[in-house]
Amino acid sequence: MTALADALATPGVVWLILTISLAGIVRGFTGFGTALIFVPVAGRFLPPQDVIVLITLTGVASTAALLPRAWRQAERRDVGLLALAALLTVPLGVLTMQATDPATVRWVVAAIASVTVLSVATGYRYHGQIAALGLLAIGAVAGFIGGMTGLTGPVVIIFYLASLRAAATVRANTILFLAALDVVIFGNLLISGLTTAPIIWLAVLLAIPYFVTTLIGQYLFRPTYEMLYRRIAYGVVTLAVISGLPLFD
Repeated sequence: MTALADALATPGVVWLILTISLAGIVRGFTGFGTALIFVPVAGRFLPPQDVIVLITLTGVASTAALLPRAWRQAERRDVGLLALAALLTVPLGVLTMQATDPATVRWVVAAIASVTVLSVATGYRYHGQIAALGLLAIGAVAGFIGGMTGLTGPVVIIFYLASLRAAATVRANTILFLAALDVVIFGNLLISGLTTAPIIWLAVLLAIPYFVTTLIGQYLFRPTYEMLYRRIAYGVVTLAVISGLPLFD
């Protein structure tokens, strides 16, 4: 049980538990936001590859909570196109992460998260129809960014959640795609030898509060209050980004 003991001794473990719990609530009632909240904070305590392992493995917990409803409502053809493109670009993102200084990766995370929140909060999003080629492009960019930083959702949030499809359908598609992307990213990290037993144990521990709070967030979700939920999510993400800046180390 040495690996478990090492996991419990991880720097900032209490902050990691609190952050993933809050992220679970936001993910439950919006369908996104976990990585935008967790990755900037976790980057203060852990190297990029460990942060990415944690965010992808704990994603399994949210999938277990959200998948049944999402599977019924999703357009699985769209999700397949997104996932196919991401499958090809995740390895490039992982290689880029390995070749980049950790502090630089943290600044990239902060920049991407900030642009995402600013874009959706101010309404500067793509509001047109998205064809097959558009889905492939979104999936490809999401795969690269996810492999490099662990932020799997920003491109989907800006270009897909703002599409003209029904809100419930897009939310379901996003949940399924992010779940598939988590599996692809973790597989690449595993093949690259970037995972360790203590980090896997830590992911298991974080998955417990994440699963519970995701269910709570899903219970709180009401379509008529969607704008309120989004404003709360924007505020939480902004706070996480500011607290995770290398400037404040």
